[in-house]
Amino acid sequence: MNKQMDLGAVVASLRDGMTIGVGGWGPRRKPMALIREILRSDLKDLTVVAYGGPEIGMLCAAGKVKRLVYGFVSLDFIPIEPFFRKARQAGGIAASELDEGLLLLGLQAAGHRLPFLPTRVGLGSDVTAINPHFRTVTSPYEDGETLLAMPAIALDAALLHVSRADRLGNTQTDGPDPYFDALFARAAEHCYVTTEALVERIDLACPEGAKASLFERSLVTGVVEAPLGAHPTTAHDAYGWDADHLKEYARLATEEDGWQRYFETYVAGGEAGYAERVGGAERIRDLPIPTF
Repeated sequence: MNKQMDLGAVVASLRDGMTIGVGGWGPRRKPMALIREILRSDLKDLTVVAYGGPEIGMLCAAGKVKRLVYGFVSLDFIPIEPFFRKARQAGGIAASELDEGLLLLGLQAAGHRLPFLPTRVGLGSDVTAINPHFRTVTSPYEDGETLLAMPAIALDAALLHVSRADRLGNTQTDGPDPYFDALFARAAEHCYVTTEALVERIDLACPEGAKASLFERSLVTGVVEAPLGAHPTTAHDAYGWDADHLKEYARLATEEDGWQRYFETYVAGGEAGYAERVGGAERIRDLPIPTF
């Protein structure tokens, strides 16, 4: 029952052409340590599903992505993720642009092992024009209503970041918003989590402890201890997003060799020295959590 792994072992379990879901939301609670390990690997031709943040831009810039399925790709205070914008405008990736609700329904359908879920969402919009494989169904009841059949978004693997975990696969996620991490976990054949802290055993007996456990340990394939592993995104309630780092990242997206410079400065040297390369662990832990 020991599900502990390291970053390299997780990435070694992935294969070219897989459909990979990434939890979190924009620049919030992304499993960036795992993303950086993928950037250092030979993986390619991935389909990536996300409420997207910097992971999308980085994977596109590194040539890892064949297709994207997303509700948005944003750094929040930088409205459109800059390297994603470059890749999308260049036409180098296939894309399924959904609204947030359709992405949710697609993940729910996969988690329930259904081929689709019926919805009114998207009807009367350009969703079906830019996703011509979508179909409609007619209600079998007296109303006879025409509904969009949102197809299941089944994942080969889900990558998530949590506040703490144990070796059995129990997890807890602090912060005010669960986002949709549980849907990613249930839609996937395999679920890998990185965690700020690896503990001997999580006690889920108390109500607060149980509330922070977003999905069952039976869904978890592997657990990786990765303190500060969400940087440069937030890890509620541990540290906020790194606005200065993300601004530098966005500036580099405007330069011809910007991605190569970013990769060589912050990614190529391995994960062990990453925190020091971005200013040190203490600086990251002191990053204020954004409030709205």
